[in-house]
Amino acid sequence: MSLANPAHSASGSILRAAPAGVTLAVRAQPGAKKTAITGIYGEGAAAQLKIAVHAPPLEGRANQALIAFLGETFSVAKNAVELTTGELSRSKVFLLKGVTLAKAEAALSAWMPLSHK
Repeated sequence: MSLANPAHSASGSILRAAPAGVTLAVRAQPGAKKTAITGIYGEGAAAQLKIAVHAPPLEGRANQALIAFLGETFSVAKNAVELTTGELSRSKVFLLKGVTLAKAEAALSAWMPLSHK
């Protein structure tokens, strides 16, 4: 898949405004060499931010690693990142409490890879 500007063209489906902040659709890849944003998974309304996670998917370790990584990425405390759906799935939705859509889009554009292959 190729997107000209992935941070702006896909952020509308990956990020959504919510009453308490912003929701973020994520596709986790546990057991990776390092935790990092690796691109976009899917297209359109089903698009998710693809994140490689160093932690294994055992006893919630990958979820906790994702929460810590997202807190750092979006400059919020770990307790402001809530896993709302997908606890046992690779497809997850997180609530970033107290984060505006504009702030989330700015943070995401700083972390997105420049190109997809």
